[in-house]
Amino acid sequence: MPLHLGTRKGLFTLARKNGAWEIVGTAFLGDHIPMLLPDVADDTLYAAAELGHFGTKLHRSEDGGVSWDEIATPAYPEKPEDTPDIMSPMGDGPIPWSLEKIWALEAAGKEHAGALWCGTIPGGLFRSGDRGQNWELVRSLWDLPERAQWFGGGYDFPGIHSICVDPRDSDRIALGISCGGVWITEDDGATWAQKAHGMVADFMPPDQADNPNIQDPHRVVQCRGAPDHFWAQHHNGIFRSTDNSESWQRVRNENPADFGFGVAVHPGDPETAWFVPGINDEKRIPVDGRLVVTRTRDGGKSFEQLRNGLPQEHAYDLVLRHALEIDPTGEILAFGSTTGSLWISEDQGDHWTCVTTHLPPIYCVRFG
Repeated sequence: MPLHLGTRKGLFTLARKNGAWEIVGTAFLGDHIPMLLPDVADDTLYAAAELGHFGTKLHRSEDGGVSWDEIATPAYPEKPEDTPDIMSPMGDGPIPWSLEKIWALEAAGKEHAGALWCGTIPGGLFRSGDRGQNWELVRSLWDLPERAQWFGGGYDFPGIHSICVDPRDSDRIALGISCGGVWITEDDGATWAQKAHGMVADFMPPDQADNPNIQDPHRVVQCRGAPDHFWAQHHNGIFRSTDNSESWQRVRNENPADFGFGVAVHPGDPETAWFVPGINDEKRIPVDGRLVVTRTRDGGKSFEQLRNGLPQEHAYDLVLRHALEIDPTGEILAFGSTTGSLWISEDQGDHWTCVTTHLPPIYCVRFG
């Protein structure tokens, strides 16, 4: 199974050859590639490219990344004159009706062959029914009055970074939004409900800390084999839901830290999840300069620190929210860092191999 990396300066594809992982292909060298989607339903690979003054472009490959065709890029409609502006709570003026960033791409599920979801900054969700040839803004979400409470988490405007399509029912989709909480549709996007109840934003005044509309989940993942179970790496720690996101509980893991961006859950075992911790928001580096992955096998009651093969001195790698990934078998994990380093484990994190240390900063890691 290939491994695709979206980086600050291109797309890199790796495969296992002669017992080792090697780079076997490149594309878009020199361009920012913030998001990738390998659609296993039809062996199609999608890539978003940020091209500066030329904006964001989307591309599709049907031969594993050897050749590419440009497809449509999600575009916001013109704001109707009778629609009032939603002002950014951060004081940066109105939330724009224009694409700032593609932050999530996911296939729409087996009941919707060829359909795609795309999450963006400034908080809009788009749907394509024809493999990216055309896109439409999901106005049912964009027009929610609660959107006026959303704000940027690291970026100036809110963003949809996590899209979880329920394997039991493709009409049920969960979104993770920074900073807007967790939103669920049961009817393929026709209606939405806020489902971040139980999350706590310690960065807010106490009377606002449990407001679900301002929560900052950094990444939300769903266990495919037990879809009622979700994990979230939140700005203020780790949260877990065991009741189909009806409620969330905070999981304490302060050894070495519970701040971070990425989370991966085992595809068959909802009790097992992995995280890459940093000190905190102000110091986005590993604790004591020692890079570790933490793993729980009991639903967050306890955590192991996985260090074998990872640098344990003067390591200042930050692992972004889409840069930690697990393969469909639940055995192989991979993560890339902002230093351009890539590590792979083939035994659920017990041992790590450093594949390279000289790639551009890695934004996105996905198994094909």
